[in-house]
Amino acid sequence: MAPHRKCSCRDPQTKRLLGKKCPDLAKKGHGAWHARYEAPPGPDGKRRQPWIGPYKTEKECKEALAKAVAKVAGSPTRTEDTKTKVRAYFDQRHEWRRSEAATGAGLKPKTLAAEREAIDLYINPGLGHLPMVGLTDQHIRDLYAAMRLINRDGETGGEHAELLRRLTAARATRPDGRRLHTRPISEARIRRVHAVLTGGLNDAVLLSGIIDRSPAVGVFRTRGGGRRFVRIRPLLWTDERVERWEATGHIPGRVMVWTPTQTGNFLDFSEACNERLHALFHLDAYWGLRRGELVGLERSEVSLARRWMHVRQSQAEDDLDDTKSDAGDRHITYDEGTAAVLRSERTRQSAERLHWGEAYQDSGRFFSYEDGRALKPGNVSERFGAAITRYGAIRSRLAEGWTEQKIAGRYRVPVAAVRIAAVMPLPPIRFHDLRHGAATMLLAAGVDMKLVADVLGHASANFTRDVYAVVAGELAEAAAVAIEAFVPRRNRREAVRAINVPATGEMRS
Repeated sequence: MAPHRKCSCRDPQTKRLLGKKCPDLAKKGHGAWHARYEAPPGPDGKRRQPWIGPYKTEKECKEALAKAVAKVAGSPTRTEDTKTKVRAYFDQRHEWRRSEAATGAGLKPKTLAAEREAIDLYINPGLGHLPMVGLTDQHIRDLYAAMRLINRDGETGGEHAELLRRLTAARATRPDGRRLHTRPISEARIRRVHAVLTGGLNDAVLLSGIIDRSPAVGVFRTRGGGRRFVRIRPLLWTDERVERWEATGHIPGRVMVWTPTQTGNFLDFSEACNERLHALFHLDAYWGLRRGELVGLERSEVSLARRWMHVRQSQAEDDLDDTKSDAGDRHITYDEGTAAVLRSERTRQSAERLHWGEAYQDSGRFFSYEDGRALKPGNVSERFGAAITRYGAIRSRLAEGWTEQKIAGRYRVPVAAVRIAAVMPLPPIRFHDLRHGAATMLLAAGVDMKLVADVLGHASANFTRDVYAVVAGELAEAAAVAIEAFVPRRNRREAVRAINVPATGEMRS
């Protein structure tokens, strides 16, 4: 069909579109150019004549029509679709993936839930109104720019104000009712959303044939040939770094790890305070389980007699799911000291069961609240942070000249806990950093890299080596001593004396 002009005006009586019959088309700037062409039949065998447009000039419309016809001629099986919107396609694709998961051959529930969240909170409100064939890299870049403005004080969005408004509205009307964090969106979250978007657009190219190429390709690239992903490696809280932190409050890295001495001092303090989650902190510090794995650990999967546990599931927020990956489903044989701590925890839990009686709500978890309910992951991090804060507050009172007894009464801890806190400062770390510390100490103790990867639930020992192999500061001292002892010297003192004494027998000046 030849290109022609039409508009979106409606008949005032019938309310029908006037299209190319509008009397105002003779006016300059009214309406736009459109065209139709013959496309291959759809999956149902029906005739298809897609529209293209709008275009400002007849020339532009003719050029676009020629390209569309040539595309059909070169690929007669291609099903050109100019109507499907981003929202409709991604919702349909997610349903396909969900049906695959129901057969046991698709994605895990946790992965599907994360994909659904990315679609509902970012992709649909930001891009859902656009046709798939009209989506460009600029649309995607604008979406990520608006995401970076979420939860930032004083930001109205500027040129991205409308996008920001839609994203904020989507977060306020979340259908599952879950509470969203109030922190700004991290770059890691944006990249996870980008992964979902890229996967969908790749399927639209390779499987559905709706678009020729993915506009998401190259969005994160720079003029230098691509932005290289830099993995954040843990830094050790050495004496020098602790000294600067005490003087200025400076934390040198995003991921900080305690030394074995600092870790031991914290666990001693936690035990002296009779901290309810002491056994959980101990297990994490020694064997590096993830927070969700600790919360989801069941009593039936822990053998105290054989010093063995099976990590089979993980709890993120309120949802119990499989482990993060297949490698996360693992067995751990732990040490006798850890077994003693876990036995004490089992004894405590038995006593609490008797105390609560019929009101006890047995969740079956190894770590639980006093009444047997399953722990909330967020509560674990809060208790850990509170313990570090209490430790620092006690040291501040000691510096102010308070007596041990007065401090113990003020913070409701035994005098023994006050004395432990007096031994050394304890710089801040996150709860997840206990896992990093466990990995670092296992490697420093000479445990094989593959075994460390298995204990941590890493899919590859190369990942473990890349992140944790460089043991900094005090942990490297053991390696230095080992190297010195490894090189044989028959008489070390005589060798040094021979270097320093000249041939004349006189000492060098």
